[in-house]
Amino acid sequence: QVQLVESGGGFVQAGGSLRLSCAVSGRTFSRYVMGWFRQAPGKEREFVAAISRSGGSTYYADSVKGRFTISSDNPRNTVYLEMNSLKPDDAAVYYCAANQGFVYSDYKVYDYWGQGTQVTVSS
Repeated sequence: QVQLVESGGGFVQAGGSLRLSCAVSGRTFSRYVMGWFRQAPGKEREFVAAISRSGGSTYYADSVKGRFTISSDNPRNTVYLEMNSLKPDDAAVYYCAANQGFVYSDYKVYDYWGQGTQVTVSS
């Protein structure tokens, strides 16, 4: 069983920054594609970013490209999401997820999920 624990959410003003962390335990970290998703009230869960097993490839939703950066620290079994130039539209619960397959942007293929961390952005 794999456990994922997110941290780093909070309240920030528009234009500000936050860094989310996702600590992974239970299995070899490098077996998984790691992704970040978010869900705002009344909306579907949407893809934000993902990183390949090796950390060599990253993928982003168009809405966050150029503002968010996903990275991984494999020895620490941790994935990060650096979020800059935050906008009110970025406010949501952010989830970390692990995927044993090869698709990165479809939340339905992810096997393990964290509990989520709230990000609030004021205008």
